[in-house]
Parts: sequence; structure tokens; C-alpha cells
Amino acid sequence: MKQLTLRTSSQLAAILLLSLPLAGCLTSDDGGSTTFTDDRGVANQPFPDRYREQIVAFMRTYLNNPVGVREAGIGEPVQRTVGGRLRYVVCLRYSAKDTDGNYRPVRERGVMFVDGRLDRILDNAAEACAGASYAAFPDLEKMSR
Repeated sequence: MKQLTLRTSSQLAAILLLSLPLAGCLTSDDGGSTTFTDDRGVANQPFPDRYREQIVAFMRTYLNNPVGVREAGIGEPVQRTVGGRLRYVVCLRYSAKDTDGNYRPVRERGVMFVDGRLDRILDNAAEACAGASYAAFPDLEKMSR
């Protein structure tokens, strides 16, 4: 009985010790968004010259069904503080088809740029896109697979 208790205690201790380093991988300080570039933290960011092309290329892979996007709108790049750093953010609105073919309600996303390149999509863009002015974005509506 003593050996069984010791063996069980040893197994539990090993599981706990092995899981601690992995726990750090599960946390994020940026609200769960995905980053695609190595953010060096440079405050002086270049203007994202080809932001429209970068957004269309990314959205083609980001959306489950990129065909038939409706009500697409885009804002001009503006500098906003995101995660304590000054970045260019482009606000985007669109309604895309769901997996069942029905359209979702219009969504608002922020697209953050670092060093002039698309870095991440901000799912919760309410603060970053507050007061944004949108223009039609027909390139997003014309996407194909």
C-alpha cells in the first residue's frame, strides 16, 4: 500500500513539474491576437504603402469562404496605441459567408501593421477603430478562392 501511494505521488509530482513550463505558452499579453512579424518595439513606424493588397491577400486565407463578401469598407491607416506601442491600424468592415452559406452580421476588425507589413488582426477593434471613417472596399468584395 505504501508503494502504491509513493508511486501515485511521484506520478502526480512529475505531471505537475512537466506542465509548468508549458503553462507559460498558454498566456498572451496581446488579447489573444496572432502576430506574424517580429515586433522590435520601434516607435517610429513607416507608413504601410501597400496596405490594401496585403489585406486582400491575408483575408483570402483568413476567411472560411472569401467569395461574395458584402458591405466591405476600409479606413485609412492611422496611428494608434496598441499594447502600449504606437502602430498603424487600418479599420475594416465586412460581412462574409458562414460555413453554411448564410451571411454573418457586419464585423469590424482592426488590421495592425509593424514595419509597413501586416502584423495581426485585432478581433476586438472597438477602441482602435473608434471614430473611423470608412470608404467602399470593392477589392475585398471581388475576392475569389
